[in-house]
Amino acid sequence: MTAPPSSLASLRVVVADDSVLLREGLVRVLEEAGVQVVGSYPDADSLLADLEALAPDLAVLDVRMPPTFRDEGVRAAIQARRLMPGLGILLLSQYVEVAYAQELLGAGTGGIGYLLKDRVASLDELEEAIARIASGGTVLDPEVVAQLIGRQPDPLSRLSPREREVLALMGEGRTNAAIASTLFIGTGAVEKNVTSIFSKLGLDDSGTDHRRVLAVLAWLQR
Repeated sequence: MTAPPSSLASLRVVVADDSVLLREGLVRVLEEAGVQVVGSYPDADSLLADLEALAPDLAVLDVRMPPTFRDEGVRAAIQARRLMPGLGILLLSQYVEVAYAQELLGAGTGGIGYLLKDRVASLDELEEAIARIASGGTVLDPEVVAQLIGRQPDPLSRLSPREREVLALMGEGRTNAAIASTLFIGTGAVEKNVTSIFSKLGLDDSGTDHRRVLAVLAWLQR
């Protein structure tokens, strides 16, 4: 494993996951990456009760936790953001909870991630995601993007297949250069697709990768 990003060294993190093995494993991984884990909880309510006193920089939450195992984690993330507007949020789960995820992601602020546990390919990938979220970025699993986009069929019907591919990669936070590399097309072609996407969806291109992601997510909230 490569050296952790330097931005993790002073990061204060709280973790909530009802599985003891997964929770303690995540705590160990974070601590080995240089992160200071200031709280570890088996449910969302316990985390929220201590949140302001602990003053963490970022919270890592499972989506489904006690008592109903439905959407406690993502609802707690929304509440945590209300208590601490600058708090970074990483939802790390096996499930995509679309409705509340749209509310969280469409709030117009960065520092949010939603990754699926089974699709995190390496510890380095997790560390990089946390570093990006802590610096105000947005990190989304492609499956999360696909399900969010799937909720809005009518406006998307105006997009070409290539524009849909570009939009999905934009939702993941990719730069134009990264999109070009992934789709094996030129950067100029990506820029034309981006311009067309924003035009068709009635969105202004803010010119930055992070704001583009927020604009796409804000459109998904309409």
